[in-house]
Amino acid sequence: MQKLSERTEGFTDSVIRRMTRISNQYGAVNLSQGFPDFEPPEPILKRLKEVSHEEFHQYSITWGAQNFREALAEKQSRYMGRNIDPNREIVTTCGSTEAMMAAMMTVANPGDKVIVFSPFYENYGADTILSGARPIYVPLQPPDFHFDPEALEDAFRAHPKALILCNPSNPCGKVFTEEELGIIADLARRYDTYVITDEVYEHIVYAPHRHIYFASLPGMWERTISCSSLSKTYSITGWRLGYTIAPEEITERIKKVHDFLTVGAAAPLQEAVIPGLKFTQDYYEDLLAKYTHKRNLFLKGLDDLHLSHTVPEGAYYVLLDISEFGYESDLEFCKALAREVGVGAVPGSSFFKEKENRFIRLHFAKRDETLQDALGRLELLRARIPVRSEIYSQA
Repeated sequence: MQKLSERTEGFTDSVIRRMTRISNQYGAVNLSQGFPDFEPPEPILKRLKEVSHEEFHQYSITWGAQNFREALAEKQSRYMGRNIDPNREIVTTCGSTEAMMAAMMTVANPGDKVIVFSPFYENYGADTILSGARPIYVPLQPPDFHFDPEALEDAFRAHPKALILCNPSNPCGKVFTEEELGIIADLARRYDTYVITDEVYEHIVYAPHRHIYFASLPGMWERTISCSSLSKTYSITGWRLGYTIAPEEITERIKKVHDFLTVGAAAPLQEAVIPGLKFTQDYYEDLLAKYTHKRNLFLKGLDDLHLSHTVPEGAYYVLLDISEFGYESDLEFCKALAREVGVGAVPGSSFFKEKENRFIRLHFAKRDETLQDALGRLELLRARIPVRSEIYSQA
């Protein structure tokens, strides 16, 4: 038999999804894969019920149903500060995962270089490789996850075709400041580089931080592909509705790539979510208040347990420092955490290009009682997972 693809031979399964399976195996509270355990907004659910008895069961227009794109364009025009054309500048995709892949395949040729900040959502490296491009990793330095402007320019000096910007960032919860975005924009302009953004947590940004759409910066619309989804904003991660927003010339190419990748997103779900796209600002303020409460509840619980952790500026992830337990493998620690303590987490090493073994990722997109249950189980952490390091044992 001939060998299979060399491009994909180094791939593993998604560690995030693997940890969900391990959580299920041990009956653990699943704080690994980032999906909520509470219902989507009632108007969306009501429309979904109605749609099941209407004529939305066949293909919609490949790049998105007309009324979906119009509602999305109206909503995003308000937040991005630009009049977005629903017919020329939007492509509806099967989640932001496909949006990122379609964007990457639109701009990158085999052999091109793409800058990726580390830590990063695990799909970015795979997207780059599947496109035939080569990632250049630039570290974000814990605990505040800043980048060194000189290190970033060193990466730009390699003349990359694109940079991937996740803002707010998964897994570290960083929200890039206006100054930092300005540095990236200046380098993108100077080195003629596209910027592909992942902004799925655009409405979950904690005060005093604020989200700035990269495409809204001076001179950046022309070279930016904005990718996002409705999964986190409306608590519908299983619906797989995403989109790209970009200038017409780029969007025309994305339409073609998207058509051959997936044909189109689910027509009934595009119709059902339209009430959500028409929500007023009150909804987004309530959403942020809900997640601010959950962040405060969860972080206080971790503080009360004297567990060292990061403080997210956006999104709903926390990196927990497990250095005191002395594990050589954070994956093995996460397996023990699910088995012995009953809490599911993701090993931080799956997000870092650098050798990094001290973090695990937890998320707090759960009902209060679920978070309280998880915190109650974590009270037993030190009793049930013994310290392995000689240094900490002697201490």
